[in-house]
Amino acid sequence: MIIDCHGHYTTAPKELLTFRDQQLAGITDKSRKPSSLDLGITDDQIRASIDNYQLKFQKERGTDLTIFSPRAAGMAHHIGDAQVQQDWARVCNDLIARVCGLYPKNFIGAAQLPQVPGGDLAPAIAELERTVKELGFVGCNVNPDPSGGMWTGKPMTDRYWYPLYEKMVELKVPGMVHVSNSCNACFHTTGAHYINGDTTAFMQFITGGQQLFKDFPELTWIVPHGGGAVPYHWGRYRGLALDAKLGELTELLLKNVYFDTCVYHTPGLELLTKVIPTDNILFASEMVGAVKGIHPNTGNYFDDTKKYLDQLNLAEADKKKIFETNALKVFPLLGKVMKERGIA
Repeated sequence: MIIDCHGHYTTAPKELLTFRDQQLAGITDKSRKPSSLDLGITDDQIRASIDNYQLKFQKERGTDLTIFSPRAAGMAHHIGDAQVQQDWARVCNDLIARVCGLYPKNFIGAAQLPQVPGGDLAPAIAELERTVKELGFVGCNVNPDPSGGMWTGKPMTDRYWYPLYEKMVELKVPGMVHVSNSCNACFHTTGAHYINGDTTAFMQFITGGQQLFKDFPELTWIVPHGGGAVPYHWGRYRGLALDAKLGELTELLLKNVYFDTCVYHTPGLELLTKVIPTDNILFASEMVGAVKGIHPNTGNYFDDTKKYLDQLNLAEADKKKIFETNALKVFPLLGKVMKERGIA
């Protein structure tokens, strides 16, 4: 079994973006606000958007199951008020649930949360509970910077976040650290802001994780995109932690923090697997995501991360951890949902 812990619905039918355009227009002109949350998307449209992309790539690349969430860049938590974000998250999550219903053995949902910069987390908590209990989701994406690249909010270890963390632990749901679209011209969304977000969150976990994980010993995080700059600069972060008398990173964080394999070349994944224990690495590709093109030298898609892992000299036991058992450990609800759906 090969479980991809990080997939986004980037190929959704155009009606989703039409709804979003109307919703955003309605912020300043109420007459243009959508009259309904019904997108008018048919099952056949969903099938066409999945069959020719995510499902096709699953079959071609030899993966089995994807933990699937709405398009990360589309979350855009910096736009609109709490009601706008609640409606947008519900529409996006309901569409993911429909994909999972049509392809129950290929996709299992993870939630987009309705966050606003500095806002009340109660709507996010309510939507998380709805998606887990009613839609069968097993994870969620948490944006550490809802301001869209301006970083106006509290660090992820601040008590501001604690009500959400309490619900995540109660529901047995891990969080994937995932920023959204950047509105800061200095930070390209997928080339800079995503990597900045991953790296920044990890550093926040270093400086505040001792208390955070004491308060929430069962709280679990996935830092995506291979952990941003973290594996390459592991010595820096280890040294900073030791200088601050926080102890070794393995003891401070690696009981609660994991990394995925959304790294688009073999040397990068080789570095990740040498620096980070295989117990803390989950297979992921992000397809169809940030890099959709084909490598000019190999003819393979950049985001075919399984090919890179297959080229590494990993023990079979380590491969099994990365491809399957770590995901089942990090997502406690995953095994239950797989069993209910008859997924081997």
